[in-house]
Amino acid sequence: MTSPLSKARRIVVKTGSSLITDASGTLRMDWLATLAGDIANWRKQGREVLLVTSGAVALGRPLLGSKGQRLDEKQAAAALGQPRLMSALSDAFAPHKLSVAQALLTPDDTEHRRRWLNARATLETLLEAGTLPIINENDTVATEEIRYGDNDRLAARVAQMISADVLILLSDIDGLYTDNPNTNPDARHIPLIDNLTPEIEAMAQGADTRGLGSGGMATKLAAARIAQNAGCATAITLGSRDAPLKALEDGARASWVLPTLSPDTARKAWLKGHLSPEGTLTIDAGAAKALSKGASLLPIGVKSVSGQFSRGAALAIETETGTIIAKGITAYSAADIRAIAGQHTDQVPEILGLARRPAIIHRDDIALED
Repeated sequence: MTSPLSKARRIVVKTGSSLITDASGTLRMDWLATLAGDIANWRKQGREVLLVTSGAVALGRPLLGSKGQRLDEKQAAAALGQPRLMSALSDAFAPHKLSVAQALLTPDDTEHRRRWLNARATLETLLEAGTLPIINENDTVATEEIRYGDNDRLAARVAQMISADVLILLSDIDGLYTDNPNTNPDARHIPLIDNLTPEIEAMAQGADTRGLGSGGMATKLAAARIAQNAGCATAITLGSRDAPLKALEDGARASWVLPTLSPDTARKAWLKGHLSPEGTLTIDAGAAKALSKGASLLPIGVKSVSGQFSRGAALAIETETGTIIAKGITAYSAADIRAIAGQHTDQVPEILGLARRPAIIHRDDIALED
């Protein structure tokens, strides 16, 4: 099998607390340096990389002077540990002249359309600026009821959000086995998974291992399912070795969960099948032609607006003859679109009183009707 990494241009890497720190809460700086080298090399190859990492709570517990098991203690530990984590990551990437940027997310940021738009735009802007986004769950404010619970699922949601080609889950084991290899010498490694069947998921329960982090093999397969449905391949591989990403690229053992669709195809299918329009935009013939060629919808092409909706709403897009040609997620409210409809993009800041994104609906948020 040709590795999905060979053609991947956008990659999400997830690492956990047990890789970032040792059992005493001490940073593993030598290992971090090799991970930074791997990511820097990929960046030089023109690949975009986002790093999802745990570790703040583990780093903060020794400073808190408690085991940090209660929710308030975990949140306090996260507040203490997050600056240390970002400082260590900044130091690790500094020799490669690669700036890091912190993004703390909660489930609301990936589950609610408006906040999802904001989070995605921020991450896209950071990538365009040549920085490395470092993503973690916002443990300082998240309650048990609104937490991702593990960064495997957070990483998968990020991969889905930014249409990543590959998600890499660095683990304390080199993939999925038919049983726990630590207790069963006959356990077989599963290198390739096309379909996440109940039998596969049962293997994950039997092979589950846990370290400092909150996730096990079952959570990794749950994350892989999210990524698979978004058209993203997932690798579960051993992270504790030095230069783990180079090792994976060189053929190190891993379990790959393959998607059935490309990220773009999966995203368009989701847009078409899961959005109920809250309003309608009528566009002129020029805009309709531009959309058919993959362009974004700009204000100048909008003739009229139907409905009352907020930014992040799903809309139908129709021609002046009433034919619906697409669905999309708007970056503007109904009131703002009415104010700028038919105007050139450079006039929008003056009309609305602030600078906004140029497209009313970005091409990535448009699905054309068949």
